[in-house]
Amino acid sequence: MTFFDKVKQKIWRFIYKFFPTLQKNFLKWHIVFHKKERQRYHLGWLAPGKTLKDLKKHLHSKWGFGNHFIAWDDQAQVLSWRKLINFQEQYHLRVFSDGEIRGHFEYTPEAHPIQHFDEKGESFHRAEFLKFLGDFVTPEKYISQLKIDPDAYNPDSEIYFKSVK
Repeated sequence: MTFFDKVKQKIWRFIYKFFPTLQKNFLKWHIVFHKKERQRYHLGWLAPGKTLKDLKKHLHSKWGFGNHFIAWDDQAQVLSWRKLINFQEQYHLRVFSDGEIRGHFEYTPEAHPIQHFDEKGESFHRAEFLKFLGDFVTPEKYISQLKIDPDAYNPDSEIYFKSVK
């Protein structure tokens, strides 16, 4: 990690405390805008017989995915988790109430806030996501009736980059 990355990391540790309130107010005051429709990069559908709870357990325990509250909320989203690669890059996965799964590879908001906000550097990385999801995803459209799990967004599931000091 560079010296500047360490500085950014310290700034974000401070910002994390009030970011959700700041983000909501910026949206309310029209300082920033966010379209709530689903982002690109469709991966498939939650497979029949699979639950959101089991998917979360699989993604967290096997691959290190977890919540990151800085992400925008998309309409009908029931899960928004990320897997950090390093301070600069992450995989971001979303699951929606109808069972659709979408994901993309991108810059982290901590390292590149402007590029992240502008969706610069986003890419699909379909093969990696399919590896992470395993048999939890199916290409056939299978409609689910998923409800948001409040435990998905508790502080114990937060994923932060921990640097070596």
